Amino acid sequence: MSRRTLIWNARVVLPGETARTSVLIEDGIIAGVDPAPHARADEVVNAAGLHLLPGVIDDQVHFRDPGLTHKEDLRTGSRACAAGGVTSFMEMPNTVPQTITVEALAAKLELAARRSLVNYGFYMGATTDNLNELRRAGRTPGVTTPGIKIFIGSSTGNMLVDDQECLEAIFAETTLPITAHCEDEGTVRANRARLGRPLTVHDHSRIRDDRAAVTATLRAIDLAKRHRHRFHVLHVSTAEEVRIIGEHNRLSAPHERVVTAEACPHHLFFDTSDYDRLGTLAQMNPSLKTADDRAGLWRGLTEGAIQIVATDHAPHTLEEKAAPYPGSPSGVPAVEVFLPLMLNEVNRDRCTLGDVTAWMCDRPARIWDIVGKGRIEPGYDADLVLVDMEKERLVRNEDQLCKSGWSPWHGTRLQGWPVRTWVGGRTVFADGRVATEAHGREIVFDRKRGGYWATGRTQ
Repeated sequence: MSRRTLIWNARVVLPGETARTSVLIEDGIIAGVDPAPHARADEVVNAAGLHLLPGVIDDQVHFRDPGLTHKEDLRTGSRACAAGGVTSFMEMPNTVPQTITVEALAAKLELAARRSLVNYGFYMGATTDNLNELRRAGRTPGVTTPGIKIFIGSSTGNMLVDDQECLEAIFAETTLPITAHCEDEGTVRANRARLGRPLTVHDHSRIRDDRAAVTATLRAIDLAKRHRHRFHVLHVSTAEEVRIIGEHNRLSAPHERVVTAEACPHHLFFDTSDYDRLGTLAQMNPSLKTADDRAGLWRGLTEGAIQIVATDHAPHTLEEKAAPYPGSPSGVPAVEVFLPLMLNEVNRDRCTLGDVTAWMCDRPARIWDIVGKGRIEPGYDADLVLVDMEKERLVRNEDQLCKSGWSPWHGTRLQGWPVRTWVGGRTVFADGRVATEAHGREIVFDRKRGGYWATGRTQ
C-alpha cells in the first residue's frame, strides 16, 4: 500500500527560487510541489518557519570500511551523514582491501546495502597495473561506480600513479569520468628533503606547498584536454588552481569543457594560521594554504570556476592525530557539520540558500550523472532535509556521531541546522535521533547525460 507524507508550508528551495509551499511524497518519490490543499496524506509535517532543501550529495568521503573500521565504518559514517542532512555519499577506494577490482567494488556495494542509512556509491581506484579492471568497471552489468579515482601524489604503493605513461593510458583508454588528488609527488619529496629535521606541523604546508598542487593540477588538466576525458579536480586548495581551472573553461570550446572542480570546508574555513590553534588536527592533504588562497576559493565558488563543495571526510582517532608530526595522519571528519557550516555562511550573507543547494545538491548530481537526485521537483527521489535557519548550536566533540568522535570545529557556534532528513521518503533523522535501520540505496548513474557541461545549465 502506498504511503504519502505531506511537508506543509515550508520555504522550499526550488530550482531558481525559494517559495513558501508544500511538498507531497509518495512511495519515496516527490509526487508534487504545491499539491492540492486537501491532498490525502498519511503524515503531515508542519514545516512553518523552516526551509526544505534537496538532500546534500557529498562526492568525496573516506568511511574506512572495510579494513580500517576503528576510524569509521559505513554505519557510523552514514549515521553522521543522516544527522547532517547528507543523503548520498560517494566513497574513495583506499580501504583495505583497496577498491581496485570489479569484485572489490561489488563487495563494497553489498556491504553498504546492509549497513548504510543513506544512499551510496563507490569509486574505482586506479593503480599502476589495473587498467583492464578500470575498463571492466565501465561495462560490467549490475556494478556501477561514479568514476575512477587517481592519487597523483599523497598515496602509497601501487595507488600512487604519477608515471606519465600510466596516466596517459588511463585517460586514453577508459570511459568512466576521472577524478584525482592533485599534488605533485616529486615536488613534495624535494620539499621534504630540503627542510631536513626536526619538523613541526607548520612544515606540512611547506612540504605540500602551492607549487605541488598547481603542478599536478596543470598536468591533469593537460591530460583531460588532450584526451577529451571528463575530469574532476578534488579539494582545490590554492587561488592559482582556481585561476587555471577558470581560464581553461573560459577559453575552451563547449565540447572541450571537460574540467569541473570542488572545494572542501577545511580549505574554505581554515588557513595556515590555524596550525597554532589546532596543531595536527589541522593536518590534511592537500595542506592548508594562506588566507589569500582561502579567499580565492570563495571567489572561485561564487564566480563559477569551482562548481561544488564536498567534505573529503577523512577521520582518524584523536590518539592517532596526537602523534608527533610527521607521524600524525592527514585528514579531518566533516560530514556532520558540513551543511551547518554552509548554512551559517548564508546567515552571514556570504552566500544564499540557492548557492548552497547548487553547490551541494544540484551540481554534484549533474557532474556525476546521478539519476533522480539534487532537486526538489516532481519525479525526483524524496531525499530531503528540513533545516531551521534560526537554530544555533555549539559544535562539540562529545556530540559527534562519527566514530572518531571529534571535530576541528569543536567550540564553534553555528546558526542553521538540519532538524529532519528523509532518504527515499523515509525518515533517517528527526528530533535529534538517527534511524537504526539501513535505508540507503545504491546511487544510479546515467552516462548518457554527459556530465555538468553537457546540460547547458549554469545554475
